[in-house]
Amino acid sequence: MTNLPFAARADQLVGSIIDSSTSLLAQQSHDIVKFAMGSPADDAVPAPILADIARSALGPGAADAYGYGATEGDPPLRDALLATLEGTSDETTADRLTITAGGMQGLDLACKLFVDPGDLVVVEGPTYTNGSATALSYGATLAEVPVDDDGMVVDELHNIAERAGRTPTVIYTVPTFQNPSGSTMSLERRHALLALAREWGSVVIDDDPYGMLRFEGDDVPTLRELGDGDPLVFPVRTFSKIIAPGLRVGWVDTAPELQQPIINAKQAMDTCTNLPAQRLVASFLADGHLADHLATQRTQYRKRKHAMQDALQEHLGDIARWTDPEGGFFLWVTFNNGIDTQKLFETALAEGVAYIPGPAFSPEGHFSDALRLCFATTDTDRTWEGVKRLRQAIDKVAL
Repeated sequence: MTNLPFAARADQLVGSIIDSSTSLLAQQSHDIVKFAMGSPADDAVPAPILADIARSALGPGAADAYGYGATEGDPPLRDALLATLEGTSDETTADRLTITAGGMQGLDLACKLFVDPGDLVVVEGPTYTNGSATALSYGATLAEVPVDDDGMVVDELHNIAERAGRTPTVIYTVPTFQNPSGSTMSLERRHALLALAREWGSVVIDDDPYGMLRFEGDDVPTLRELGDGDPLVFPVRTFSKIIAPGLRVGWVDTAPELQQPIINAKQAMDTCTNLPAQRLVASFLADGHLADHLATQRTQYRKRKHAMQDALQEHLGDIARWTDPEGGFFLWVTFNNGIDTQKLFETALAEGVAYIPGPAFSPEGHFSDALRLCFATTDTDRTWEGVKRLRQAIDKVAL
């Protein structure tokens, strides 16, 4: 292997601890409460509806659904999505819309278009490191900006630029129900971020997979809406969290002048997004299923969040604190007793509970005293059991 003529970028392909947990958990033979992956629960996927749609939209008379599709997206899906977004904070137009292979392809397209080797890219700390890994794969130099209960601490961007001696080319944010912290960027900070991006000429990658999953509190306008068509704002969206991750269907919403470069870049990747999956999503939207589905899931996720918080209070209240998101999937737990969550992981797995350690969400390896728990994937009884097992693991390590 060492003699192969690897490209320089190969050393920057860091992979994903988060995604690797899927394979790790599949290798286990004992019962595990799975708080690790950030995906809808099996019972949250509208499988019966999708199966019914498949019988008609993908049946024997739908041979065209298995061919190549338009790179910018299949017209039925584009039309259905435009209608679905009408009147929302993400309302858009056809000349801004490109269908992607999930949110990850949207992030890759953004970095492919805007990141050169050595460019400064600012990411949140903690952050969704699949996003930061994408920037690294294009040779970016990363800098972390802190996150608190009001999201990205935008004022710190000035200090980062001063230390780096330059302004960032790209600022990557998950502004709503952030992965992993669950925090939401305040309206004041959203305005400040956009003003600073315009001053610097920095592209803001607005990665918002969870915005439709608000179950408490008041809506905050998206960066897409506040940007009012600004080409520096690059919104990335996905159906992975609101319908099903295995569909691998998402979209980007960009200034019209960017659509052709995006199409060119995508044609060098996959020609078109999976057409049968696009047809499934198109019918799901056009037939009016999304609103009822989201209403059901919001109710369930609210119950599951509170169940996890109650379980944490009972079992970890003396040694940890955690966030209180108003939507999304995640709680961010920080310990005050010196526990190293990476070292704890194997013991916890043996005890029958899985999570993602804090350093997995930091390119610089911070947050060894923290971990991410996904409350969306488990019912309330399993959540209580999982948190109890986590405390048992902590007590074993502390002995």
